[in-house]
Amino acid sequence: MGPAFVEALPVGKFHGIGPATSAKMNSLGLHTGLDMRNQSLEFMQANFGKAGSYYYWISRGVDNREVRSDRIRKSVGAENTFFNDLTDFKTMVAELQPLIDKIWLHCEDKGARGRTVTLKVKFNDFKMITRSRSVPVAVSSRADLERLSVALLQNEMPFSKPVRLLGVSVSSLQDNEAELELGLSI
Repeated sequence: MGPAFVEALPVGKFHGIGPATSAKMNSLGLHTGLDMRNQSLEFMQANFGKAGSYYYWISRGVDNREVRSDRIRKSVGAENTFFNDLTDFKTMVAELQPLIDKIWLHCEDKGARGRTVTLKVKFNDFKMITRSRSVPVAVSSRADLERLSVALLQNEMPFSKPVRLLGVSVSSLQDNEAELELGLSI
């Protein structure tokens, strides 16, 4: 499945290809991963310099960048796809509970707190919406996380179509020590 995915991917969706490079590629007739893969390494380097080699290899599904397992987590989230589509608000709130529990358990375990709560809703036609709310200080309790998550859901009700998936995430993470240092410096 990987090669077919890469072939069909628009050039602007590849990591490291922004709007300007995408426009340049399009002007050279490169619109998809397959278009890039059909070019020689020399062509890619002549038109894109050092980055041309990177583009040549990613269009073949080869990425030799080092994996960073110690990167700082920027968000934590959980989602669930339902066997039966949901239409009732109370049922959706009930389905959010295990997601909120999972996120809060992670936050407690890692000592992390976030300021932005995001609700993800995917409908039975696979269209998706996300709604976020950022608060001035980090969410400090499971009850606050639940209150914000449910409020985001309630603000969108009623939905015009059944819900297939619900997700919740917390971002703008900071650990308790960083928050304490911030508090002490004010």
